[in-house]
Amino acid sequence: MGPELEYETKSGRAGPGNPTSPRRSVRKNLDFEPLSTTALILEDRPANLPAKPAEETQKHRQQYEEMVAQAKKRELKEAQKRKKQLEDRCKLEESIGTASQVWNQEILPNWSTTCTSRRVRDLWWQGIPPSVRGKVWSLAVGNDLNITHELYNICLSRAREKWRATPASSAETEINDAGSSDRESSLELIKLDISRTFPQLCIFQQGGPYHDVLHSILGAYTCYRPDVGYVQGMSFIAAVLILNLDTADAFIAFANLLNKPCQMAFFRVDHSLMLTYFSAFEVFFEENLPKLFAHFKKNNLTPDIYLIDWIFTLYSKSLPLDLACRVWDVFCRDSEEFLFRTALGLLRLYQDVLTCMDFIHMAQFLTRLPDFLPADQLFQQIAAVHMTSRNRKWPQVLQALQKDPERGSPVLKR
Repeated sequence: MGPELEYETKSGRAGPGNPTSPRRSVRKNLDFEPLSTTALILEDRPANLPAKPAEETQKHRQQYEEMVAQAKKRELKEAQKRKKQLEDRCKLEESIGTASQVWNQEILPNWSTTCTSRRVRDLWWQGIPPSVRGKVWSLAVGNDLNITHELYNICLSRAREKWRATPASSAETEINDAGSSDRESSLELIKLDISRTFPQLCIFQQGGPYHDVLHSILGAYTCYRPDVGYVQGMSFIAAVLILNLDTADAFIAFANLLNKPCQMAFFRVDHSLMLTYFSAFEVFFEENLPKLFAHFKKNNLTPDIYLIDWIFTLYSKSLPLDLACRVWDVFCRDSEEFLFRTALGLLRLYQDVLTCMDFIHMAQFLTRLPDFLPADQLFQQIAAVHMTSRNRKWPQVLQALQKDPERGSPVLKR
């Protein structure tokens, strides 16, 4: 007998005297062909091995049935989850549609008389529908600078002339230009920063649909305000506005937003006023979260370490874009106070995690927040923040610190 034939005979494979193997006869008794190793536990052992005891066979069958039951249970659970997600999405779309009608038909046509009503403020808190968001932001921010579309086109023309006149600069020249008295030279720095603006969206980078629009708005602004020029972080603010407004209207809103006292203090790097804002923030930090405040103070973690990036980009770089837009909604309603209230909401949301960390880990955590951040949870925490300290609200605390800087944070001064 040849080796192959001997092997087939011993192993129970088909041969001259064994046309059908025991394994195949077993599979004929099954209702299906096993598709995975889990199904093999139902089969008998090969003929050259001792047969399974009845108890073991029963045990294996029970295990297999349990596996099948668990798989069905998981599948049912996933199906229910998908169904709920679909229902939630339908409800959300329906509520957004209803809210859009209210904003379009009732609020926007009567803006001056309705914008401060309790009902509108409540709707504002719930989030402005994307279809009317840009219009609401424009009205809320206002146009105290009286910028027209024509003025935007003039500034854009100047920027284009500057670009044409500026040869390709080396990185060293660009860095020197950044500190020059002529801030229009920061036009070259814009090109470097645009590529870092919402890179995951791939719409503002070279070749993307909004690259030229973002470039134009930032360039026009450096010519509109050469004393300010371009500062890192501006590209994120302009990009959010571009996603919600036409180009010229986005420029108008951008220039007026940056003209607000808090934004101007940060973008012009007014150290004294920035310290005042940080000190005011610490007053409400200690009032709302005394234990976490003490932990930060013990570890010498000062607000500038995490607040600067949040304020410079109005949270558009630090939070998921849809959540950042909701923060912008209420920021447009409540002005700078809401930026610091949001900061306290974030600290409140993560206080249990932060109190277990040292300086390095806290700084790393706050400068790179978790990618998944539930909007409802954050806004619940923001709502729980009280912007009152010793019967004084944010404007009074800020004003008192501006009059008497010595009352500011000693930790920050160091």
